[in-house]
Amino acid sequence: MNQFASEELGNGYYHHGVATPISNHRGTVATIDGDGRNVVLLWMMDHRGCYALLMIDAETGKTDQVPLPFPVGDAPFASVLSTRNRFYTHFNNYFAEFDPVKRGFTFHHETVPQMAMSITEDDNGVIWSGTYPNSGVASYNPATGEFRDYGHVYNQNWRQYPRAIAADDKGWVYVGVGSTASQILVLDPESGKATPVFPEEQRAKGHAPVFRDMNGKVYGNATPGAEDGWLEFYEGQWKEVGKLTNKNEKPIIASSQGLFHRDFPDGTRLETCDLVERKLVVTAPQTGEKKEVSFEYTSEGAHIMGLVTAPNNTICGGTAFPMRFFSYNPAKDEWVRHNALGQWNTVARQNDRLFVGAYTHGLFEEWDPSKEWVLTEREKEGCNPELLFECHETINRPHVLLAHPDGKTVILGGTPGYGYTGGGLLIWDRETRSATLLKHTDLLLEQAPHSLVALPDRKLLCGSTTSPGTGGEQKAEQAELFILDLDSQKVEWRSVVFPGVQSYTDMCPGPNGLAYGFADRRHFFAFDPAKREIIHEENVDNTFGPTVSHQGPRVFVTGPNGEIYVLFSKGIAKIDQKTHQIHLLTESPLPIFGGGDYLDGRIYFFSGSHVYSYELPK
Repeated sequence: MNQFASEELGNGYYHHGVATPISNHRGTVATIDGDGRNVVLLWMMDHRGCYALLMIDAETGKTDQVPLPFPVGDAPFASVLSTRNRFYTHFNNYFAEFDPVKRGFTFHHETVPQMAMSITEDDNGVIWSGTYPNSGVASYNPATGEFRDYGHVYNQNWRQYPRAIAADDKGWVYVGVGSTASQILVLDPESGKATPVFPEEQRAKGHAPVFRDMNGKVYGNATPGAEDGWLEFYEGQWKEVGKLTNKNEKPIIASSQGLFHRDFPDGTRLETCDLVERKLVVTAPQTGEKKEVSFEYTSEGAHIMGLVTAPNNTICGGTAFPMRFFSYNPAKDEWVRHNALGQWNTVARQNDRLFVGAYTHGLFEEWDPSKEWVLTEREKEGCNPELLFECHETINRPHVLLAHPDGKTVILGGTPGYGYTGGGLLIWDRETRSATLLKHTDLLLEQAPHSLVALPDRKLLCGSTTSPGTGGEQKAEQAELFILDLDSQKVEWRSVVFPGVQSYTDMCPGPNGLAYGFADRRHFFAFDPAKREIIHEENVDNTFGPTVSHQGPRVFVTGPNGEIYVLFSKGIAKIDQKTHQIHLLTESPLPIFGGGDYLDGRIYFFSGSHVYSYELPK
């Protein structure tokens, strides 16, 4: 008889449930329906991406969950509530219009890839979107039904974020692009020609801001946050105006994925729309009285980022979006869940503590499971997990977290901030509670650490990735292995090893001082650090397919007696440490997304939003 209440799938596999059974909004607006009733509209996202538009009656809590009229996937990064009371977004290669009066989608159209990073409405009611990753532009006129896909209007060798878009009162459109190098594009709506404004020497790191002023003109700047250097745009022309002294931005209900428009037309205010507790709170305009209603929706749960066996013998990890912590107790078949600071990309146990590397800003946190959970907040004492350090530009998106076998050193690595190239390593000393941050200029220029193995004598074997920060420019042609001395903080050896490889997915200690690893998810190898040479290699693409892949992949799982298991997308394998051959133990009944850890005879892993385990043969 199975001791778990969880579902048995057969062949040793078990399903333990959804880690975070919650969806995340990707744009929320307060408005009215066809009967003049106050309603709230939300773009809903779970691990599949955006899957529906949720419409909530602010008086009763009654909901309509309207599925997308096009394929699920991806998610909104921008939306706008138009003056005609229609809600627009553009993602997964589709532009879409939702009409709360008709309580449904009234228009959608396929476009060039991929999703809008900014949307606006011009003076004629035309909706304009600027899309990632190649500055695509699309427009829709709801009065005439005319839709135009302008295609990709600006070419760069990095993925572009058009985070701002505005139109003057003559219908000319201006797109602010980032983040590797700022740019403003001037789009002629008739010809579709886009003209870049700034020469290369004037472009700055970050996103170029543009906004529409009430005077009918548009203003923009090459430098984010600058007080001086503003340009005035009108009818496709521009001139320098220096500082803005009479800024009067035109109100448009539009923003990023964080759009939260609170004001209903009758003056009622949306205070809270909580998808975790499924509660909605509004304030009456005259009395200030608050009213709370409950609402329901369906969700397949948030995407799991990774999981690990915690010091209290539970399976823990984080999800996004929303950013949540989960803990599953196999002995009791029970779940505990909390809000978390950041997206827990990487997790690692060292003795009685669990350490976390979270996106964004390379948050480095320490959790003591023996103490009460206290939500992590910046500049607040007594939090558990405790925020120890932020890496900002050097490590924005963590990919690897190593709990060093010395019991006192923890090392975090990953890719840099938006628009930057070349990540780094954070070396944390638990005894002195001090951090050393090494940049790519201290390690491998224009590359970032992606996998780590501790070697004797405080040496560190590192595998790099050529991937830049999000929206950054890839500059290195191939990834490398390198050995770092933790005390001198100097790179003692480096080599391409496998020509053309772009990333060393994951590595782990092997027998007799060796290190096992995977390059680009398909190339397995055994490396001898003493001789600094590969002693075994094998392309597993045709036999096992790719390994799991995630921002902190945890490909390798170590058993209690030093066994080494490998998580492939298709199943679980074991390494013969004498021959270095990989043997598939079992095919999984569903795709394995990421790892992964061992507890009491089982390997735990996740797929999408669900936690699973495989019971190893006795």
